[in-house]
Amino acid sequence: MAELRVLGVHGLGDHRGKPWKEEWEAAVRAALGPRPGLGLAFDFLEYDAIFAKVDLSAWEVTKAVGKLVGSGISSLFRGAPRGARGGAARGIASSLRWTAGYVVAWVEDREFQKKTRAAFLDKVGGFRPDVILAHSLGSLVGYNALTHRDAKAGKLPEVLGRAAFVSLGSQIGNAFVVGNLTHGRVQPLPVEWWYHLYNHEDDVFTAPIRLWDAPNFTQVDTPFDVEGFADHDALEYLKHGAAVGEVWEALAWRATAGKARGAPLFARASLPEQAPARKTRAKPKPRRRALLVGINDYPNAADRLEGCVNDVFLMSALLQECGFEAEDIRVCLDRRATARGILERLEWLLDDPRPGDQLVFYYSGHGAQLPSYGAGDTVDRKDETLVPWDFDWSLERCVTDDQLYALYSQLPYGTQLVALFDCCHSGGIHRAGAPRARGLNPPDDIRHRDLRWDAKAEMWTERSLALTERSADFSDDEEARTAYYGEGGATTRLGRGSRVRALAAADYDAAKKAAGGAPVGPYLPVIIEACAEQQLAYEYRHGAISHGAFTYSLGTILRRERVLTFRQLEVKVAAQLRALEYEQEPQILGPRKVLDARVPFLGAARRKAKR
Repeated sequence: MAELRVLGVHGLGDHRGKPWKEEWEAAVRAALGPRPGLGLAFDFLEYDAIFAKVDLSAWEVTKAVGKLVGSGISSLFRGAPRGARGGAARGIASSLRWTAGYVVAWVEDREFQKKTRAAFLDKVGGFRPDVILAHSLGSLVGYNALTHRDAKAGKLPEVLGRAAFVSLGSQIGNAFVVGNLTHGRVQPLPVEWWYHLYNHEDDVFTAPIRLWDAPNFTQVDTPFDVEGFADHDALEYLKHGAAVGEVWEALAWRATAGKARGAPLFARASLPEQAPARKTRAKPKPRRRALLVGINDYPNAADRLEGCVNDVFLMSALLQECGFEAEDIRVCLDRRATARGILERLEWLLDDPRPGDQLVFYYSGHGAQLPSYGAGDTVDRKDETLVPWDFDWSLERCVTDDQLYALYSQLPYGTQLVALFDCCHSGGIHRAGAPRARGLNPPDDIRHRDLRWDAKAEMWTERSLALTERSADFSDDEEARTAYYGEGGATTRLGRGSRVRALAAADYDAAKKAAGGAPVGPYLPVIIEACAEQQLAYEYRHGAISHGAFTYSLGTILRRERVLTFRQLEVKVAAQLRALEYEQEPQILGPRKVLDARVPFLGAARRKAKR
């Protein structure tokens, strides 16, 4: 008889004295159903005794919540019944200690990780599981162990290479965890297959994972919204229909027919008696795709612009001249360019990326900065944001880096994403008769977040925000800190992935050395901006037709030049803007090797068109 050996690793909360093992086993047996010829063996890892020895103060727990969600604890209770909210005060300290508190304490404490890692690997080496079920914090314990050099000892690589890892209700993709535990980038695991069960209703700091360059990874969407607290229950994940169809069927097949043939999980598609399986991906040609966004017709007449839609058509023409196919360019204009509309189209642009792909995201419209709350409901940063058509100075209707980094930070390093922003970064003020600036100033109630009263001067002055922990340690180079975190060191800037850049410069260099010089950390696109952080991006009147001064200059240079690097492109556009007496200096940021390389496809497209 074939046997499926299942190891369960519990998640957050104190499980001592509770029947979680029996409940998990019953849920797995129910999910598999009757399976003649298949036996099941179970073992479980308990680590609460390690966690119980760590004492956390109320303030440490509050800071932990802020680090995980960035805006207080309200989201924790979105799924709670009304009665539970009113009586939550009595149990909130204990609940948060065993949730947010222990996640952050574990992520930030290497000795804490060492103890749980040893317990996990000892259990794996002794039990030799076919499948590891890891819930919530247990998935972090498992991920840390599997990606550590300790997992290469003895016969562990052989055991893990034949096992499936199933993460459920997991915080692995949470920005804080990614930044501090995984060097800013989720790594593939040395297992036969990794299934990540994700429920978008789960409020306990969970997140999706986009692991495009791992051939043995599948995210399985398991949405459920049950009565009670947080939608985080391990049993709901284990018995979910999607988990049954995509995970348990595959594992049962692997334990019987597949294991008998010695076939890996990803080879199931070639066998006629396979269970329903995930389609394997071929290796198609690299693609060129572009998303172009332009907004003139903002709802408030005073905010309206004139050249943004023209900019989009200019960029579309340029890209088609450079070899992009018309059907691979999508545009999003005016009232269709809502926050949701832009983000949905960005998911199309960045979906299923491949090394060698050439992707362009272009935005023409207003930009702004939004003072935002962190731990303790205190304004601790400014979020740089694009201004979609439905923008209302709330995070729900912004396009900030917090909305974007999850889409681009996991891109394969061989993918090329170019982001072009023809907008201001921090608001713009224009005068009648002067060139119009592409920035939006906040209303007074939002502006108040950024001000303090100077009693001595009897004037309102700008509040000084402290350097974030990330920016303070990021680099000794002030220019580099400014490029990533703004002039004050407290700005979340677009395209930088600052939420997942937690490594100090020295730690980054050490990690890169350990990787043999290979890239480390989140993916960084090439970013070309119309102006510096405190400058304005202006509109330009080309005869009777309006454009962005930056975009029109960019188009002129691209049509004039056949071969140039990204750095040369920036220099030439800056020179043209100076010649036209615009006080805006384009900025460029990206990996050094890419910036010093030629703009791809440009010269080849010109030669092809000439022939």
